[in-house]
Amino acid sequence: MSPRALRLPAWSASLTWKATVFITVMCCALAALLGVLVHVSVTDQTTGQARERALTLLKSTTKRYEAGGRLAPGAGLDPPGLPAELRALAVRGERGTMITARRERPTMWAAGPAAADRNGGRALAVRVDFTQGRRTIDGLDGAILTSSALAIGATLLVGAFAVTRVTRRLHATARVARRISAGDMDARVDDRRTKDPGRRQDEVADVAGALDSMAASLQARILTEQRFTADVAHELRTPLTGLHAAAELLPPGRPTELVRDRVAALRTLTEDLLEISRLDARSERLDLDENRLGPVVERVVRASGTDTEVDLVRDVCVLTDRRRLERVLGNLVANAHLHGAAPVTLTVAGPVITVRDHGAGYPGYLVEHGPQRFRTEGGARGHGLGLTIALGQAEVLGARLEFGNAPDGGAVATLTLPYEGTEPEIP
Repeated sequence: MSPRALRLPAWSASLTWKATVFITVMCCALAALLGVLVHVSVTDQTTGQARERALTLLKSTTKRYEAGGRLAPGAGLDPPGLPAELRALAVRGERGTMITARRERPTMWAAGPAAADRNGGRALAVRVDFTQGRRTIDGLDGAILTSSALAIGATLLVGAFAVTRVTRRLHATARVARRISAGDMDARVDDRRTKDPGRRQDEVADVAGALDSMAASLQARILTEQRFTADVAHELRTPLTGLHAAAELLPPGRPTELVRDRVAALRTLTEDLLEISRLDARSERLDLDENRLGPVVERVVRASGTDTEVDLVRDVCVLTDRRRLERVLGNLVANAHLHGAAPVTLTVAGPVITVRDHGAGYPGYLVEHGPQRFRTEGGARGHGLGLTIALGQAEVLGARLEFGNAPDGGAVATLTLPYEGTEPEIP
């Protein structure tokens, strides 16, 4: 059997399941220990009392036998049913007792040597009914089993209730942590135990309070950075407008072209920073309308001014914000031409749009973690905000944008738009 086949199911890793198993095992072990101790104690006491009665009766029977008197009922020499081991013990001149089940009726036997001068090699034995003692022991065992089952059940219920309360709070804390990691910086656990300073806090409350404090601190830092980015971009707009106007007044020539190119790049960077700040602030509002993807893609390619191939496999009509969709596709096409290699193909297959080039492909960090601001690979031109803006606008549209590399080389960006599929497709 392979190691994979021996793995436990996923639910067995939960804290509730582990705590339940631990409580059950401990309760069973404790109940078994107490039951064994009580059983042994009561059995020894009951058996000891019956043994004392049997030995006392044997002593009086021996005196009567030696005096030549008549033996009492249940006593005799080598009576039927006398255990062979006990008879052999008596023949050797010793006394002993033994419990047997005679016709499903428990019996306590006591035997000793008979007078050697009269009947040598024979055992004098008496028997005492042990039915009541056996019933006492059996009743005690049943009571132990019943009480143990009830105690284990009650302990499990109480333990499961206590553990469930703890695990419920842990699950709530984990959900909030996942929401924060997904970008919801307003998410908080708000454990009531952390609100009362005079109340003793358990470990779960400590974790919840630490998570809330971390989220608040992280949110404050992010807001500060967002405000700084927006303020810088706004402050740059005014002098850039004047600089752009001044550059237009310069006489024609190579230096003028260089100045105008740098001013245009700076204006593009400023506009991108403003767009990033709006995306970070989640202040964007959608303008939804029915749009057929074929014309949208053709318009994006024409606006880019690039030699991009369009492969219209299946054209569909989607409910989306056309301006934002064009912004996403435009950035993807521009990035493919800027950092990739021809040919660049834009494919529409229903609600799935793919932009592929045949260059070196996306860097490993981008495929694994997504685009990062102001980071380009290998000293490539650009400020590294195009794919970041594309990803942010795709999230606003409710679409999924994924980055990967083709097996035969080249970067592949796949945009999957929300689509109900209620209208007929046009091939």
